[in-house]
Amino acid sequence: MTGTVYKSTGSWYSVKNEQGVFYNCRIKGKFRIKGIKSTNPIAVGDSVDFSVEKNGDEEIGIITKIRERKNYIIRKSVNLSKQTHIIASNIDVVFLLVTINNPVTTTSFIDRFLVTAEAYGIEAVLVFNKIDTLDEVALDEQLYLQAIYSEIGYQCLRVSAKEEKGIEALKALMQNRVSMFSGHSGVGKSTLVNTIAPNLNLKTAEISEQHKQGQHTTTFAEMFDLHFDAKIIDTPGIRGFGMVDMQPEELSDYFPEFFALKDKCKFNNCLHKEEPKCAVKEALDQDEIPWSRYQSYLQILEGDEENYRQNNYENE
Repeated sequence: MTGTVYKSTGSWYSVKNEQGVFYNCRIKGKFRIKGIKSTNPIAVGDSVDFSVEKNGDEEIGIITKIRERKNYIIRKSVNLSKQTHIIASNIDVVFLLVTINNPVTTTSFIDRFLVTAEAYGIEAVLVFNKIDTLDEVALDEQLYLQAIYSEIGYQCLRVSAKEEKGIEALKALMQNRVSMFSGHSGVGKSTLVNTIAPNLNLKTAEISEQHKQGQHTTTFAEMFDLHFDAKIIDTPGIRGFGMVDMQPEELSDYFPEFFALKDKCKFNNCLHKEEPKCAVKEALDQDEIPWSRYQSYLQILEGDEENYRQNNYENE
């Protein structure tokens, strides 16, 4: 049988077959994907082949094969820096939820996520959530960030789950697609999903006042079928986003505004650092590229994981 992985708990997988029947499945023996050293060989969204065995009165699925993935989104594991974690696979669009101050979503986190989405060929949309909570200063910051990323070419939405603002625009982008919702703990993923599909009734939690961070409410990634012909993958909150190794010369290709200027640099292997007649540095000097984007680029290029972790991985 062939089916789609809807939930992974590390050792057991909920798989829905082509007739819509769910099976609890496990892997027989060791299962490793060629070329990927991952903490989770099978991810939500995977298309798998499986057989069914009787275990008393219960039918247990045995996964025998993972079909080729269209794409996947991946990050370094927090505690196992040499290993990676596949968050989900076969995604049509990923919605990164961003909040200004409740909790703070840093530009370095946004940029790392977007670079990974670009590298794996996944459309990314920024969803500025909790707009109903913004005071004048925070609103200015939100609109400034929105202007930066809109100018680059990323679609941005302004949403309030509490006041149901922007929900229809979000649903329109989800229709007939497999969507993934991601972001820091506390940005309101589960609340937003509940607003879109109240019947799911996902668990939500309040922000920690001590650290202004969210409490983890989603332990494992899980896919849901929605009533308006859409599928959504809800993911655990991510405090940091460790980059999977990329070659220095390819990194700027995943910054669209840098890539657009690449041919204008004097050297075709320009890293946009100290090289003369660099079109990216010239655009930066002319304020045509935001400093926050260039700083994110340098941080990734120079492997400044320690500074990034201090700012983004606290209390994970």
